[in-house]
Amino acid sequence: MATGAQVVFRRLCKLYSSSSTKGTTASFKMSSRYFGTLAAAAFGSGVVLTSLVASDDAVHPPKYPWDHKGVFSALDHRSIRRGYQVYKEVCSACHSMQYVAFRHLVGVSHTEEEARALAEEYEYPGDIDEEGNPTTRQGKLSDYFPNPYPNEEAARAANNGALPPDLTLIVLARHGEEDYIFSLLTGYYDPPAGVEVREGLAYNPYFPGGAIGMPQQLFDGGIEYEDGTPATVSQMAKDVTTFLRWSADPKHDERKRMGMKGVIILSLLVGITLYWKRQKWSLLKSRKILYYERP
Repeated sequence: MATGAQVVFRRLCKLYSSSSTKGTTASFKMSSRYFGTLAAAAFGSGVVLTSLVASDDAVHPPKYPWDHKGVFSALDHRSIRRGYQVYKEVCSACHSMQYVAFRHLVGVSHTEEEARALAEEYEYPGDIDEEGNPTTRQGKLSDYFPNPYPNEEAARAANNGALPPDLTLIVLARHGEEDYIFSLLTGYYDPPAGVEVREGLAYNPYFPGGAIGMPQQLFDGGIEYEDGTPATVSQMAKDVTTFLRWSADPKHDERKRMGMKGVIILSLLVGITLYWKRQKWSLLKSRKILYYERP
């Protein structure tokens, strides 16, 4: 069934086709009326969308001053390294990152030797031996992060029917991006009076519905950072969120560098173009043409 805006748009198309052949004043008046109707429909749809957002059943996360949000700001690569440690020791027990390989860490948060050592901590299916039996091998840089579960059914069975989402693109897949992930990880509270949360769920006002199947995972001192940074809940949430931002947008820093180069080059080209235009058109603009009457 067509919406009101679609009906108005179709009528406008018919009106323009008729006005192109007739070109009458009456059709112009009708087009003005339809334009007013279309504007009213657009305004009404905006009001409806705004009311829907305002009536969401989750608290909207606040805006946090992330260091990498600036136009010329890069991701904190030390935070990315710490965030990987949080993911490895806490999040990887349930969540996969199937689109990130160990080689992607090289030059970002780890050296090649460190990334290779991380990969060798895991075992992957190897070739079939001479007797037809499956074998295993040590991980290598080209391997992707291992999945904590062999299949979706096993993941649901281990999490009371809930399927833990893959975290590779989770930051860009949620409204609020980093603010939402950080608020969700630090937003576990006791349910307020009058709110009942069924057994097996935890209360988190930032999650739609207020009840989430993932219990609180971050606690003060839950891990020990390699660089000695105090492992508070907010610090771990900030680091793993930065790491997830990098996994969702690995070209973040490169894109900003290319943007800066583009702005500089375009600025130079604008100056050169203006100078060329001034020289090219100076003769025409300064030319004077005089007309004399014949005697």
